[in-house]
Amino acid sequence: MIGNEYLQALFDYPDEDTALNQLLEILKYKDQAFITSLNNPCDLDLCTDLEINYLTKVAALIDYSLQIHKLDVPGWIRDERLSFDTPYYHSKRLSDFDKVKLIYSSPGPFRARNVYFDLHGIERI
Repeated sequence: MIGNEYLQALFDYPDEDTALNQLLEILKYKDQAFITSLNNPCDLDLCTDLEINYLTKVAALIDYSLQIHKLDVPGWIRDERLSFDTPYYHSKRLSDFDKVKLIYSSPGPFRARNVYFDLHGIERI
């Protein structure tokens, strides 16, 4: 059980891409209720493997976005359990060259978790 009502609702979406897009919209507009909700830590010990997998991806996006907006990043977002052992690339249409490029050009919040998104793909107009 994720515990955070916003993150739980996004996790429960039937399509992960839609959930991630919704999260990016929330982060773009700095939804105050969502940002405040992050101060209540998720109890990772109560999360399933699927929830940890999902939280690892969103933690990278949240950490990156909060840093861009110069907002404090809650400690639980940087829990060492929210990291993949092998690189995870969100886009499935990357060449090997693109993957290597992402590893070296991605900001710290992504590299720290071994989670790689194309920054142009997560940009919002």
